[in-house]
Amino acid sequence: MDNLDQLEQQSVFILREAFRHFERLCMLWSVGKDSTVLLWLARKAFFGHAPFPLVHIDTSYKIPEMITYRDRLAMEYKLTMIVGENKEILAAGKTFPATQNLPEGHPDKISRVQCCGFLKKDALANTLNGTWPRKRLNLKTGQYEPDADHEPYHGVIVGARADEEGSRSKERYFSPRDKNSLWDVGEQPPEFWNQFKTDFAPGTHVRIHPLLDWTELHIWEYIKRENIPTVSLYYDQGTGTRYRSLGCAPCQAPIQSTAKNVDDIIEELKSGKLKNIAERSGRLQDGKHGLEELRREGYM
Repeated sequence: MDNLDQLEQQSVFILREAFRHFERLCMLWSVGKDSTVLLWLARKAFFGHAPFPLVHIDTSYKIPEMITYRDRLAMEYKLTMIVGENKEILAAGKTFPATQNLPEGHPDKISRVQCCGFLKKDALANTLNGTWPRKRLNLKTGQYEPDADHEPYHGVIVGARADEEGSRSKERYFSPRDKNSLWDVGEQPPEFWNQFKTDFAPGTHVRIHPLLDWTELHIWEYIKRENIPTVSLYYDQGTGTRYRSLGCAPCQAPIQSTAKNVDDIIEELKSGKLKNIAERSGRLQDGKHGLEELRREGYM
């Protein structure tokens, strides 16, 4: 087996272990390259079918193409597609985009990190534990309807990679959280010689990371090998720029790149041109320790 084969088999094994041990299991799907590879692996692991719900947190600030792509694949793959959002904060206008024109120091001005906390962290926690309404895609009509299921998800599959960002390098394949989804890096179970702890107490909230050992280059090589459909925002459309990591439109910036397809991106990564540029450098909300603070409080 080559390296991609080994990574694929490891990820498939992790996915099957998660399905075996967690009755209330879901997968987070941001529609980015990593979580889409994860979805592809899940369908491989279970013979063309994803046997658990896909959960997407909609901030309402995603680039429209991302939402179109999400719904197209959900219909094509017949996914159980669940969407959650922070309706209260959006209705109140307590977001970074809605308040960014207010002067510094104004009591109603919301920072990027605060906005992520409201629209991503809080929405994720309350969608997973079932305390906020969820929407489910009706595969017959293509419309989202109120989800009658309000039970919490205890096992949550996430497309995090150790090389993507510093706080993610501290993760385990099976990573327990407390009842409020809070992450204590010091309480992570050891995982030696591919021995994984999966016998958690009933009701324990556990994040599962099948892509932990994959790199950005591995992801793109696998996308090429498997011909996985991806959002065109990753490619230069003639402007000399492209997105390397996808998030909310007001808080992401493209990189200078003329890579117009998967082969170009692979060549660009192998050239070393991006080796000193963080993959999430275009995610403006991360800042200094911003993402780690959000992740300790339950974000992906």
